[in-house]
Amino acid sequence: MNTEIKNTILTTDKDAQYDESAKRLLGQKSILAHILVKTVDEFAGMDPKDVVPYIEGEPFINTVPIETGFTNTVIKNDESLVVGLNSGNPELHEGMIRFDIIFYVRMKDGLSQIIINVEAQKDEPNGYDILNRAIFYVSRMISSQKERDFSNSNYNDIKRVYSIWVCMNMPENSLEHIHLVKDSIVNSHAWKGKLDLVNIVMIGLAKELPKHEEKYELHRLLGALLSQDLTANEKLDIIGNEYAIPMEKDFREDVGIMCNLSQKIKETGIEMGKREMIMKMYNKGYTAAQIADVAEMDEKQIKEIIKNAELLTV
Repeated sequence: MNTEIKNTILTTDKDAQYDESAKRLLGQKSILAHILVKTVDEFAGMDPKDVVPYIEGEPFINTVPIETGFTNTVIKNDESLVVGLNSGNPELHEGMIRFDIIFYVRMKDGLSQIIINVEAQKDEPNGYDILNRAIFYVSRMISSQKERDFSNSNYNDIKRVYSIWVCMNMPENSLEHIHLVKDSIVNSHAWKGKLDLVNIVMIGLAKELPKHEEKYELHRLLGALLSQDLTANEKLDIIGNEYAIPMEKDFREDVGIMCNLSQKIKETGIEMGKREMIMKMYNKGYTAAQIADVAEMDEKQIKEIIKNAELLTV
């Protein structure tokens, strides 16, 4: 296989593994509790460890489809109705888009629930406007509740939903809550219903890790957790010592895996960048010997790279 193609495939595979590790870490209840304290009014000011028990069951990570008809599960068995999020085998319906993380949270009254979705993005996408995607996600979180969380026309049973987006590599740290508001154009009427059912939270993480202060407390935690520059020990030191988050064995292993993958992605990227430089010089007329001198590589390696690239263009 051509070296360039092989490196691209390996990088893509490492990216996918890195993303999975990042989702597993974000999906830890102790991390989610910190996110809830800073984004959901009811938990504001609480100690995150006291919020953990309100997270019901285990969060679904990359298993619940977003597509219409697949988000909710309805199973009839002997006159009983079993309903819930469709968390079937991820290999089924291959290619479907899935929520990164989705879970139920019990409110402090012990009765009501809200549904939380957390999405991680390496940066703000160029191919589409991210808010449009977030609006689609909260819309699916609402519509998929029919015959799962409410039946027939019992719209008062709709659960509040939050879609929380963590976007890395942003120009600055930010935290914004996007929700419904009512504007009175001609007179005013007290329409019955809840404007707080639909919530989008955008968390922007700057490339540079902020200092540990209350304003950027969540940004420092998530920035350290998802950083591609910090070592595993540096991550664990910040997460464990500054935020008193339990360092379970699985958590430590995922942090280590993510750091190793991050390093391999960087190394592969540097290697591919060097190959691009070599071909640019070759196309401008430099000899293999001259390129080898500039790239500080063996002339035989340079010739092999050029040969592989020419085979690709045949």
